[in-house]
Amino acid sequence: MPSEETDWKQALFGYVSIINEAALHADARKLREIPDKEHRERLERRLFSSTNRDTRWAIKPVRSEMRVRIERYNVIRGEVIADISVHLVRSMEQLTQPWMEERVERERLRFAQVSKSWRLVSVQPIAAERPPEIFSVEEQIQDQWDGERKPVSLSTPYMNPQALYGFKSRVYAGSASDDDYGYGMNRRGIPYRREAAVAYAERWWNEPNPVYENFEVNCTNYVSQCLFAGGAPMNYTGRRPSGWWYKGYSKNEEMWSFSWAVANSLQHYLGNPRTFGLRAEAVSMPESLQLGDVICYDWDGNGRVGHNTIVTAFTPEGMPLVNANTVSSRHRYWDYKDSYAATEHTRYHFYHITDEF
Repeated sequence: MPSEETDWKQALFGYVSIINEAALHADARKLREIPDKEHRERLERRLFSSTNRDTRWAIKPVRSEMRVRIERYNVIRGEVIADISVHLVRSMEQLTQPWMEERVERERLRFAQVSKSWRLVSVQPIAAERPPEIFSVEEQIQDQWDGERKPVSLSTPYMNPQALYGFKSRVYAGSASDDDYGYGMNRRGIPYRREAAVAYAERWWNEPNPVYENFEVNCTNYVSQCLFAGGAPMNYTGRRPSGWWYKGYSKNEEMWSFSWAVANSLQHYLGNPRTFGLRAEAVSMPESLQLGDVICYDWDGNGRVGHNTIVTAFTPEGMPLVNANTVSSRHRYWDYKDSYAATEHTRYHFYHITDEF
């Protein structure tokens, strides 16, 4: 391996070590070694918020490990641009009882060669819980890899009867009409199988189910899949602004409802009362939630939800731990104080999914 390649990778692992040590020991002083001021401030805000939370609830980080995978990189004229994924595994403890939290964050790092050494210049999160307005067709992004400008758009979804990956559901029983096949709205008394929803969430938290399309902003698509795996029947209307459904691609038109894949739309769907299908009750406290319930995140407190998670476990004191996508997360503490998206104005919507549809 060429020495210059080894040197920039050493600078990369030095950066990851700094973050890991700062988080484990709740010591923001270690972050001073990161030269990118904007990113350093992001890390400091996150560390401050999560440390205050842990102190309040007597949560103790026992062990922290970060595994780095280099997804791709370019070396051009004394500069390296690298996309990486950092798999964080943290052992937490409360009331002497442990649990393990995991998440995978993706970042784009820029290194510059100074004399004979490489130094980190900048860090930019690639995926974040605060997505862009993805439904604006005029919006453009600049891809730093090929220099092309590309429209921001959602991936094309499709429906597949094997989507449950072995999680059997009665919603497939019956005739094959649009109103019946795969959607189950003619049925009553379907139980919400919370353990099945959680099992699906655990299986696919860090790997897209290949029989579904994987969206760039995937949090709500993932939560909808989990609810569906738990037996929630789709409400197929054929109109994207209404119902809760995911059918496929037909006649050059994307066939899925906004509520299936868009955070704010799912929150509206869960928040509106109905007498059949997927229903939820808004509760005021996270302690009132059960496995398979949903938390929606309004980052700025302005009434617009930007992220959704599903409850998959609990702390020893009974607070929810959640799984999520976009930033793939497993058993993450529900309040997301460790998210770059969180602000002091963040508001939460807690939804208890009905036990029977």
